[in-house]
Amino acid sequence: MTDFPEILTTSRFYLELKLDGSKDSVDGFFKGCSGFQVNQEVIELCEVTPQLWGKQGQTPGRMVRTKIPGYSTYANLTLRRGLTLSTTLWNWLLKVQDGDWADQRRDGALVVYNQSAQEQFRFEFQRGWPISYKISDLDVATGEYNIEEIEMTVENLKRVEVQT
Repeated sequence: MTDFPEILTTSRFYLELKLDGSKDSVDGFFKGCSGFQVNQEVIELCEVTPQLWGKQGQTPGRMVRTKIPGYSTYANLTLRRGLTLSTTLWNWLLKVQDGDWADQRRDGALVVYNQSAQEQFRFEFQRGWPISYKISDLDVATGEYNIEEIEMTVENLKRVEVQT
């Protein structure tokens, strides 16, 4: 019988953020993340070849269109969690707003663990920094969890093979 890889389901995992240069062992645990997206731009080149073509094979200059890969672009990552007392993410955004953005660009990893705390999935990013911070509407009458959300931009994103 073939062994199929486990499908990662959201109800069995948690997400951890680790930033290079941080004094904390973990910078945040999150219940959700969106924006794991890489796009490869396409560059189209049109050229005329010296090839003969046509009905009689006497027409010079055949048009050829070639597609080659261009720049890779990465979507912003949006991390969501229940509101906590930690101010790590808020302070990170404040340092960027205060003009210290070049020193605040961080490499890091988003790691997915199973409920047994075994690493299952890892995305590493380079030169990420926060661009927005949001807290859900506060309403004590509903009894719902308040959600903290931070959006960060990254210059590179790669999936890393998990060592078992």
